[in-house]
Amino acid sequence: MRMSRLFGKTQREVPAEADTVSHQLLIRAGMIHQEATGVYSYLPLAWRVLRKIESIIRDEMNKAGGQELSMPVLQPLELWQETGRDQAFGKGLFVLTDRRDRKLALGPTHEEIITQLVGHNVQSYRDLPLLLYQIQTKFRDEPRPRAGLIRVREFTMKDLYSFDADEAGLDRSYQLMIEAYQNIYARCELPALLVEADSGAIGGKDSHEFMVIAESGEDEIIGCDKCHYAANVEKAQSTKSKVGGGDPLPPEEVSTPGLGTIEEVASFLKVPASQTLKAVFYMADGELVFVSIRGDIEVNEVKLKNLLRCVELRLASEEEVIKAGIAAGAASPIGIKGIKIIADDSITTGTNFVAGANKPDTHLRNVNYPRDFKADIMADIANAHAGDSCPSCGAKLSSTHGIEVGHIFKLGTFLSEKLNAPYIDAKGEARPIIMGCYGIGLGRLLAAAIEQNHDDKGIIWPVPIAPYQVYLCPLYRENSKVAEVAEKVYAELEAKEFEVLFDDREESPGVKFNDADLLGIPLRVTISPRTLEKNSVEIKQRAEKEAQLVPLAEVKTRLRELL
Repeated sequence: MRMSRLFGKTQREVPAEADTVSHQLLIRAGMIHQEATGVYSYLPLAWRVLRKIESIIRDEMNKAGGQELSMPVLQPLELWQETGRDQAFGKGLFVLTDRRDRKLALGPTHEEIITQLVGHNVQSYRDLPLLLYQIQTKFRDEPRPRAGLIRVREFTMKDLYSFDADEAGLDRSYQLMIEAYQNIYARCELPALLVEADSGAIGGKDSHEFMVIAESGEDEIIGCDKCHYAANVEKAQSTKSKVGGGDPLPPEEVSTPGLGTIEEVASFLKVPASQTLKAVFYMADGELVFVSIRGDIEVNEVKLKNLLRCVELRLASEEEVIKAGIAAGAASPIGIKGIKIIADDSITTGTNFVAGANKPDTHLRNVNYPRDFKADIMADIANAHAGDSCPSCGAKLSSTHGIEVGHIFKLGTFLSEKLNAPYIDAKGEARPIIMGCYGIGLGRLLAAAIEQNHDDKGIIWPVPIAPYQVYLCPLYRENSKVAEVAEKVYAELEAKEFEVLFDDREESPGVKFNDADLLGIPLRVTISPRTLEKNSVEIKQRAEKEAQLVPLAEVKTRLRELL
C-alpha cells in the first residue's frame, strides 16, 4: 500500500477527548474515527489489525473443534424475557420496536439464540459435545463508554458456546478453551493473566477472565506472587485478620455526641477502626437491606448483589433509612426487626466491638456476635486489598490493574432449562444440556495491545498483528536514484509476499520518521542518497534505537530473519 493512497491521516496533536494511550494513539495514527459516543469506524490500518486478530482467533477455535456459524443481531425480546435476563441486563439492553409493534433486542450476547438453536437440533447424547462459535457485532448501552475501544456500545466479539452431557464434559470443554485462549494471546504476542472473575449478568458458576496488565486498565487484580492466586477485585477473597478483643463483656452505652462516621467514633473512643462494626444500608430491588461489616473493611457491592440475586442495588438515602425508623449514623443490627440483615464474616474475627446503639449520639461498647444479634445471611461480602493475606497460602496479596481481553463462564443448565433444550441420555431419560460460554472482544484486544506496546513516539505493534510488516521509507525522492531503487525494492518485497506500507509521499525525513514511529510498523527500511552510496539500505526495528546497514542484495533475507 502506498501512503499517498492510504485512507486516514496522522495527527500531531493529542486529542483532548482521549483519556488513555491507546485511544490517543489510534486517533493520532488515523486508525479509528468516533461516530457517536462509544461508536467507532475502523479505518484501513486498524481494520487490517482487527482482521489479523480475527484470523488467529478463528484458527485456534477451529483447532479446538469449534464450528463457526452466524446468528442474527436482532433477537426477539420474548427470549430474553423467558430467561429473565432482560431484567439482569437492564438499561444495557438496546430494545427497539418493529413496524408490527414487536419488541426486538440488539444482541449484547447470544446465549438465548444459541440455546434455542441447539434445542431444535440436538436430540440425544450422541449429538454432544458441541463447540459452536461466531465472530459477530454486539451492542450494549454502556452507561459510561470510555477509553476508546476498551469500553464501547458497538463492538465485534468472538463468542463460543459449549454443550455437554455432564459436568465432566463441561470441565473438558472449559479446559480446552483455556488452552485455546492462551494460544491466541501467545500468537498475538500479548501476555495475558488468567484470573478468577464474577459472572455478571451472563450468570453461571465458575468464571475466569484473561487480563492484560496495564496501568490504564479499569479492572483491579488482586494476586499472590507466592501461589499465583489471582482474581478480579469483584471476586477476590482474602483471609481476614483476627482483631482480638478478649473475653466477651456486657454491652455498655457510651455517649458520642455529633459523631457519625467510623473514623470519628473510633478516634473518640480510642479504638482502632477494626474494633468497630459499620452499618451500611442498601436498596435491593426496592427493599431496604442492612449490612453489618467490620469498620476497617469496605462492602463489595458485586458480591452483595450476587448474594441477594437482585437486579438493582444502590446505597439507601438518609431519608429512606430514617423512614424505616433507624437512627442514621448510630445504627446497629441489635434489636432491628423487619429488615433483612446481611453480615460479612469479618464480624466473627474479634470480640467486644463498638457499634451503634440505635439512638442518636449513642454507641455501644462490647457488641458480640452471635450473642447480641443474628444475621439473616452470613457471607464474604468484603473487598480484598493489597496487603491482606492470601486465602490459598497466607502470603501477602498485591494489587495491579489490567484490561479484560477474554471472559469464560461455566453456565450450567440455567438457560437450557429455561428455554427447553434437553437431550436424551443413554437410559432414554431427558436431561438439560450443560453449557459454557467463552468470549473475546476483538477491538478491546487491539487496544490492549497498544496499551502494552508503545513509547512516547507511538505504537509498537507485535509482529503477528501489525497492519503491515515493513515501512518502506525513501528519503529525498526527488533524487532519481532513490526513487528508482525504492520502486524496485517495493515491487520485489510485494512479490515475495511481504506486507509493505510504502511512504511515497513528498515529505521531509522528519515527517516520515515521525509517522513511521507513530504507526508502529515493526520494521522500517530507509533508502537515501547516503545509504545508496554504499549500495545498501538502513533497517531499523521499531522497538530498537539503533539501525543497521544492509546491502541491497540481502534485504529480503534480513527482513525474513527479523520477522
